[in-house]
Amino acid sequence: MTDVLTVCDLRAGYAGTTVLDGVGLTVPEGAVVALLGRNGAGKTTLVHTVMGLLKPYSGSIRIGGREVAGAAAHTVARAGVAIVPQGRRVFAPLTVAENLGLAARRGDRAWTVERVYELMPRLAGRRGHRGDQLSGGEQQMLAIGRALLRDPRLLLLDEPSDGLAPAVVDHVAGLLERLRGEGIAALLVEQDLHLAFRLADEVAVMRKGQIVHRGPTAEFRADRARAHSLLGVG
Repeated sequence: MTDVLTVCDLRAGYAGTTVLDGVGLTVPEGAVVALLGRNGAGKTTLVHTVMGLLKPYSGSIRIGGREVAGAAAHTVARAGVAIVPQGRRVFAPLTVAENLGLAARRGDRAWTVERVYELMPRLAGRRGHRGDQLSGGEQQMLAIGRALLRDPRLLLLDEPSDGLAPAVVDHVAGLLERLRGEGIAALLVEQDLHLAFRLADEVAVMRKGQIVHRGPTAEFRADRARAHSLLGVG
C-alpha cells in the first residue's frame, strides 16, 4: 500500500520555540490514522504544518510523493489535502449554501455541492440558514462538506467531536465511516478514544513533539498497560 502522507524528521514551532521535534509519520492511501496524545503534545501543530498554515524549520512533508514542506496552504490543498479545523470555523454571516459555494471547485469534480447534500440531508434542509444559526453538529457537517468540495486525497480532522453531544458525535462518526468507505485517507486528531478507535486503522501517539508509538488500533486497545502509560487512561 502506498502512502498519501509521508512526514520525515519534521521540526516546527512558534516564534523560535520547538514544538515538533523530529516527527516521522505516514498515512497509507485509504487508511485512517488516529493521532493521540495529551494536551500540548503537538498534535494540532503537526496538522497545521502539514496543511501549510505553519512553516516548518526543517524536515520533509510529502503528499503522494510530492514535497510540500514550507508550501503555502493553497498549494498543499491543490496537492489533495483538506482540513476540518478544530472549532469548525464556518463563516457565521454566510448561509450553508454560501459557505459551500466558496469551497466548490469548477470543472469535473468527484464532490459537488449536491453530492454533499446527498451525504448530509440535514445540510440540504438548512441551506438557507446562516452559519451562526446552525447547531454545533450542523456546523461540523458543514465543515466536513466544505473540505470534501476540495476533492481531497487526505483529510486532516482536528478534534471533530469537540463540543458535541454523544448522539451527535455518533452521527459524525457514521459520516466519517462512509468517507473511509469512499477511500479517502485521514489523519484524525481526537481526544474521544471511542471515536478514534471506531474509525482508525492505526494509532500514533505523540509526546513532547515526537511520535512515541505507532501500531494497529486493535493491538493498542488490547494493551491497556501501554495505553495507560502513553495516555494516562486505563
